[in-house]
Amino acid sequence: MRYKATFLAGLALGYVLGTRAGRERYEQLKKSVRELAQNPAVRNAAETAGHTGRVYAGKAFAAVGEKVGDIVPDSLAGRVRGLRDRRAGGFEDDWGTSNT
Repeated sequence: MRYKATFLAGLALGYVLGTRAGRERYEQLKKSVRELAQNPAVRNAAETAGHTGRVYAGKAFAAVGEKVGDIVPDSLAGRVRGLRDRRAGGFEDDWGTSNT
């Protein structure tokens, strides 16, 4: 209950402060965020973080697949092996991203 009350108080405070700032301040913040997102350094950092995340996710997938491969039902183990074979085949990810 305490967390719910804290959340609602924060929500109310944000609403009041947001309405007092007005549309002009909102548009100014929106423009700043858009400029930040278009910054090449920020885009490279985000892309690198995404690539690193995919690498670690792949390593975790392989480690978990090896540890639980013989415990899970055969139908699920077959799917895991299929995914592992697909990844080993050098297929691109479905996200359409690259680290270039």
